[in-house]
Amino acid sequence: MLYFLPMRYLILALLAVPLAACSLRQPAPQTLESVWYARGEESLQSFVAHADQISIVSPQVFSLDSNGIITGAIDPRMVAAAHEHHVKLVPLVMNPGFDQPSIHRVLTVPDARSRAIRSLAALCRDQHLDGIQFDIENVHVRDKAAFTSFARESVDSVHHAGCTLSAAVVPRTSEDPGPTSYHKWIYDNWRAVYDYKALADTLDFISYMTYAQHTGGSPAGPVGGYPWMKASLEYVLSLGVPPGKISLGIPGYSDWWYPAYDSIGGSKMRGNDISYSTAQAILAKSGIKALWDNVQKAPTAAWSEHDVYQYVWMEDSRAFITKLGLVTKYHLRGYSVWVLGSEDPATWNALK
Repeated sequence: MLYFLPMRYLILALLAVPLAACSLRQPAPQTLESVWYARGEESLQSFVAHADQISIVSPQVFSLDSNGIITGAIDPRMVAAAHEHHVKLVPLVMNPGFDQPSIHRVLTVPDARSRAIRSLAALCRDQHLDGIQFDIENVHVRDKAAFTSFARESVDSVHHAGCTLSAAVVPRTSEDPGPTSYHKWIYDNWRAVYDYKALADTLDFISYMTYAQHTGGSPAGPVGGYPWMKASLEYVLSLGVPPGKISLGIPGYSDWWYPAYDSIGGSKMRGNDISYSTAQAILAKSGIKALWDNVQKAPTAAWSEHDVYQYVWMEDSRAFITKLGLVTKYHLRGYSVWVLGSEDPATWNALK
């Protein structure tokens, strides 16, 4: 049996077709906010070449001394490139050399603390910045409350000056210091000072530095192994930190451990942060090829040279993109990369 609809219903039905089709389309993917740290000429050159793929550039150039005075300057070439490509300029303000006594004084001496807060606002205004990020590290856990309240007071001052304020923070996977003196030392002096929830609630965002899992002062191991990065991220989320306030730290650099000797420390293994290209050159010189570690999600190599082993853990484009998957999986704000100029050049095409 045939049914004939009145003309007005046919018109309404036809008009509804494109609307229904539109509702089935997937929304355009959001662009993740990318923070790329910069230090030195290699960083500058990489930034100029790839500024169109960067949201925020954060040069490590400003130091906060024990009296609360900020010194430093941004390379004018970086400022010009940031303005030309509409990249936000958010420099780091650090305690120089990550010196612990100087930052303790800033946090606990009222005059130095007040001067520091005023200096942050003046820096924002005078340099016409988009924001400022704290890179305050090697702070003893006894200054935890002082650091948190310093951040709270600084936000009002910096926001009033027209800038955002964020902080790069060292990650941890729990509140357990660990089984050895090394674990306790790194927990007390580097990891435990950050009240992640309070800082995230106070600041515009936190850059969660899930790299430097192993360093020149530790045994050889991944720069930022995937299981450790994931565990660190899940821990901070378990504290109630909103995903939208987290920029995940992704390593762009590689590490090399080799035997060394000096008259003070004697013989030891020494580790250096190196660029991807330097790591490739070291392996090529020794005739070694790095192999993919499917657990840590990074290439690695170990070889004997004159009967003593050397180790390389690399961060290539495959490692970068794999770890970037954590950002989308956990619906994070974006990612923060240390450091421009050290990355695998193939990373830029992979990001496209």
